Amino acid sequence: MNVAEKMNAAKRPALRPEPASLDDSREAARLRAEEIRGHLGGVDEGLDEFYAPPAPPGWEYEWKTKSVMNQENHTYVTSLRRRGWDYVPADRHPEMMPEGGKQTTIERKGMILMQRPKEINDEVRKIDLQTARNQVRNKEEQLAGTPHGHMDRTLSKVSKKYVPMPVPED
Repeated sequence: MNVAEKMNAAKRPALRPEPASLDDSREAARLRAEEIRGHLGGVDEGLDEFYAPPAPPGWEYEWKTKSVMNQENHTYVTSLRRRGWDYVPADRHPEMMPEGGKQTTIERKGMILMQRPKEINDEVRKIDLQTARNQVRNKEEQLAGTPHGHMDRTLSKVSKKYVPMPVPED
């Protein structure tokens, strides 16, 4: 090959790509299998339709109802937005979207993936826990304050333990 032929050969792309080695193909298959298992949980469990990737630091993701039987509940979505929930942008997680899709949000079966600062979520959970404890305390006080003879006093003892329920046999 003369100098001109060598220069032309260097400029033009190869007609066929170099075949991938068998080891490269196995490694690519192994990596893809790990990725699939990450989405499925376990292969025997089936696909988790509401899998959500980890949220960025400082944020939390949750699936929220957007529509029921194809009817959007605009009032509910507005209340979610007012309480700090915002749509997770679809371009942040392209692996969750169809190729070539033009969607701006991530939606599945009437649910939409939303995000809110973790700090706000922690505050809301703390308030919800306190509200639940207050409700239990109020009911305990009501039971304890029942006049004599109106209700058996043994009913006013509220257990706060978790015990298994007996399951009847068929």
